[in-house]
Amino acid sequence: MNKLYKDSSHGKNDFGWLKPRYHFSFANYYNKTKMNVGTLRVLNDDLISPNTGFEEHPHNDMEIITYVIDGVLTHKDSMGNEREVKSGSFQYMSAGTGIKHSEFNKNEKELRVMQLWIYPDKVGYTPNYGDYDLDKESQKNKFVKIVSSPNNDGLIKINQDANIFVGEFDADKKIELLIKNYDNFYLVMIDGNAMINNFELKTRDALETNENIEIVTIKKSHFLIVQTNNI
Repeated sequence: MNKLYKDSSHGKNDFGWLKPRYHFSFANYYNKTKMNVGTLRVLNDDLISPNTGFEEHPHNDMEIITYVIDGVLTHKDSMGNEREVKSGSFQYMSAGTGIKHSEFNKNEKELRVMQLWIYPDKVGYTPNYGDYDLDKESQKNKFVKIVSSPNNDGLIKINQDANIFVGEFDADKKIELLIKNYDNFYLVMIDGNAMINNFELKTRDALETNENIEIVTIKKSHFLIVQTNNI
């Protein structure tokens, strides 16, 4: 099974300061056929204008991962963390029993972030925060496993058996990822152009599959891939 989602199919909004793309039903976007892929519940691709952002707001019982694609994200939370998360870096919050945080773009350049929410394997965890500065050279022409369960080898550990990979590949590269012991892949073309399982994807397109992934890049391409199990 392969399902191609062109950028035009994503939920979109324009709040002036915020221009989000919703891969799954979220906020004012509802599509009963796009609620989640396995334990991946939310994937938002957000553009945040300079000197704006999200005021303090609460979360609970969700594993929240943010990938800063371009710009600098300023984070502050109720656990006392205050961080600047720069382009190429990842931020992780286990919301657990409850956390409040704010997210701002305090710079003069537009900020692009991708935020993912993954259901935890149980409720009631103690809230936790961390971030990881990924050297872009480390993902050149290969996938890096950024996120995994504590029993796996991801750079960031979350309270769920799910993996998140990122990679940037030059044109004319061939790559394969095996589904192995998981039910689904959800792949996002952050930027670029490639053939994936015989479907052509361009910037901001996505592919859901329960098969191995075969990629042939047409142009330089930047990918994010989430590997999950069904709920």
